[in-house]
Amino acid sequence: MKQLKEFTIPFVGLKVGKHHFDYKIEQAFFDHFEYEDFNSSDIKVDLLLEKKATLLELNFQVSGTVNVNCDVTNEPFDLPIANQFDLVIKFGEEYNDDHIDILIIPHGEYEINVQQYIYELVVLALPSKRIHPGVEDGTLDSEILDKLEELSPKLKDKKEDKEETDPRWNTLKKLLTDK
Repeated sequence: MKQLKEFTIPFVGLKVGKHHFDYKIEQAFFDHFEYEDFNSSDIKVDLLLEKKATLLELNFQVSGTVNVNCDVTNEPFDLPIANQFDLVIKFGEEYNDDHIDILIIPHGEYEINVQQYIYELVVLALPSKRIHPGVEDGTLDSEILDKLEELSPKLKDKKEDKEETDPRWNTLKKLLTDK
């Protein structure tokens, strides 16, 4: 996949210490990854890169909203998201990303691209089931909700269950109470 230039950080020219990078993520970013679950997005990424003599520490803070469709009613709504991630970049003989929060890059590298980490942070911040807030508190008025309510199985009262009991069992029930 082609790397986006604005997410490439050339760390060789940076001084030892902390450096801040801010990114505004919109729908075009997810279109680049061919991710079509969002209708739109408005996400802010704060990246703190701390350069040390032998390694780099990156702290990602993601917050914002994504417009998604409800899994129950298919109504679009803005879902707030927030996530954070710490990444340590070390230098070694060859590229190695076997560990979740440690990345080893070859000694000759001079830049790092963070677009994949940002993409994964946003996607993993989403809940597995997206439910419109109006469905949870009962304020959403939707044809789909009305139809679901109409077609849902009705629970019977306990009184009705007692009346529908087969009369042949009544004699056996007396045996339980005649101890």
